[in-house]
Amino acid sequence: MSENHWSLTTDDAGIAWLEIDKADGGANVLSGPVLMELNEHLEALENDLPKGVVVYSGKKNGFIMGADINEFTKIENPDQAYDLIRLGQKVLDRLEALSCPTVAVINGFALGGGLELAMACDYRIAWKSDRKILGLPEVQLGIHPGFGGTVRAVRIAGVRPAMQLMLTGKSIDAAKGRRIGLIDAICPQEQWRDKAQQFVTKAPPLKTAPLVERILSSGIARPFIRNVLLKQVAGKARKEHYPAPYAMIDLWSRFGAKGVAAYEAEARSIADLMCTPTSRNLVRVFFLQNALKGQGSKDAPKVRRVHVVGAGVMGGDIASWCALRGMQVTLQDRELKYIEPALERADKLFAKRVRDDAKRAETRQRLNADVEGAGVPDADLIIEAIFENKEAKQALYEDLQARMKPGAILATNTSSIPLEELRTVLKEPLRFIGLHFFNPVAQLPLVEVIRCDDTTADALDIGFGFVKAISKLPLECASAPGFVVNRILAPYMAEAMALAEEGVALPEIDKAAERFGMPMGPIELIDSVGIDVALGVSNVLGKAMNRPVPGRLAEMVEAGKLGRKSGEGFYTWPEGKPVKPEGGGKAPADIEDRLILAMVNEAVATLSDRVVTDGDLLDAGVIFGTGFAPFRGGPLKYARDRGVDTVTARLVELAANHGDRFRPHSGWSDL
Repeated sequence: MSENHWSLTTDDAGIAWLEIDKADGGANVLSGPVLMELNEHLEALENDLPKGVVVYSGKKNGFIMGADINEFTKIENPDQAYDLIRLGQKVLDRLEALSCPTVAVINGFALGGGLELAMACDYRIAWKSDRKILGLPEVQLGIHPGFGGTVRAVRIAGVRPAMQLMLTGKSIDAAKGRRIGLIDAICPQEQWRDKAQQFVTKAPPLKTAPLVERILSSGIARPFIRNVLLKQVAGKARKEHYPAPYAMIDLWSRFGAKGVAAYEAEARSIADLMCTPTSRNLVRVFFLQNALKGQGSKDAPKVRRVHVVGAGVMGGDIASWCALRGMQVTLQDRELKYIEPALERADKLFAKRVRDDAKRAETRQRLNADVEGAGVPDADLIIEAIFENKEAKQALYEDLQARMKPGAILATNTSSIPLEELRTVLKEPLRFIGLHFFNPVAQLPLVEVIRCDDTTADALDIGFGFVKAISKLPLECASAPGFVVNRILAPYMAEAMALAEEGVALPEIDKAAERFGMPMGPIELIDSVGIDVALGVSNVLGKAMNRPVPGRLAEMVEAGKLGRKSGEGFYTWPEGKPVKPEGGGKAPADIEDRLILAMVNEAVATLSDRVVTDGDLLDAGVIFGTGFAPFRGGPLKYARDRGVDTVTARLVELAANHGDRFRPHSGWSDL
């Protein structure tokens, strides 16, 4: 027997200790070879049955991350997918069928196939931690659990908790896992062996779903619960865009998480889903996300102290997010009265994100008002987030650089002024970078890390490391008008304004974008980011790229209608939610292409201008920065899937009908 990934030892009490420590990886994943080797061990255990089996991890960073997603990319058809899935199912069935107590010890993340393996054991023990380590996130890859998880999760926890896990893909902590029955016990790290031995020796009754949950899974109740679940899912995802959640509900409603047929149907369902364009693109997005995380040197100096200048919405929210992520933060503005609103917003963020009172107090102590700028000499990173005025920024830089410690980095959050113009007053201009966050900071994952042609690698590496340390995704961009996200959004928003000028009802414009797969339409987006912000970006890009600026934006700013933040923009916003008028007539037949291909054409131009030098990273940036329909894989991937010749021909047609703004960029020839 090969023993590359698993090791099996039996102690004097007759308990078998089965350790997973994948030989060629930093994390445990259930690849085909890992599953086959586990199968060999299970056969040996069947032939020489121990008193009990304890499955645990040799990796310090967690139990099992899930299936090996690299194998997904090699699957060519549903039959291949089915064979891989059935292998996993049969191995876990064999684990579940062992006629002795089995215990999974969860020392960290147990996600996807990792949690499915744990659920195939009789008992599950988790190390004490408040981290969210348990999850079935397969829906984020356009699939659902496939190693028996759609059956066992419902059987153990009940339909409502199990569906919550599977449909959202969100992880939970061990305490919640225990409340819903997925975890049998939580123990301190040093006591896990004793606790596992207790479960083997005493073999308490197995956890099953509470009576009310079993009733909800009965044949009589299932049609009613099915309709409730479908309604919830339909409010968040269209079936034609994201079929996996609908498939999960269908499996449960047909089989009630019971019987051999339920496992077979699960395997057939996931095999079909794995070969859909949605899943293939979402798997691609998973790898793109890892590519963003992989930028920069691991040896770069770490940022621990941050000083933010400018306590407006953006600067204040950057400061509070950094404090939430463990950094010591000082926040500067002209007077305390300008900082206090930011601290109030921070308190709301901390109350929402940190449940433990003591830890919330610690988080709050890491964020301090600093009118005098006393935090500057100690800061590893200083972020300027004041208003968009070159002279004001440069005056601030001259003051800051006189007090910064050696090695500290100065960064700007400018969204419009070229870094080459801003840095002329600096003694170390080559170490000046941009860190362009997006509003709302707490929700949007992307940060553009801006460089000039001669920016030093060490400054960029510190920027990359900082962005990753605060759980954001960095995208390297050249200093250019609009960088990436704003540049690509600008023609999309401008086309929405053009459609509105033609008399198309605003909600119809939004619906067209949402039908394509955007998380919200362009009109709602303009209201959300702020009409004043949209006007500022339009002015900069209009000047740089010789484009007209929609006059309606300036009129609304002058009238004080700034969108969500003022309570009224294109829509009214009671309690932060848009009220969209009903009706309004039909939209033109080409509305979707006018909106989306305006973005796609600009994405090609952005790549051609080498604002980002890697097309895959550009796709990643547009997905994570604009919400571009993830299931389509990004604007460049969408263009390739639709056909470059087809898209350029359509752009030529749109240009003939609506003007030169749709003329295909010369960069299409390189795509």
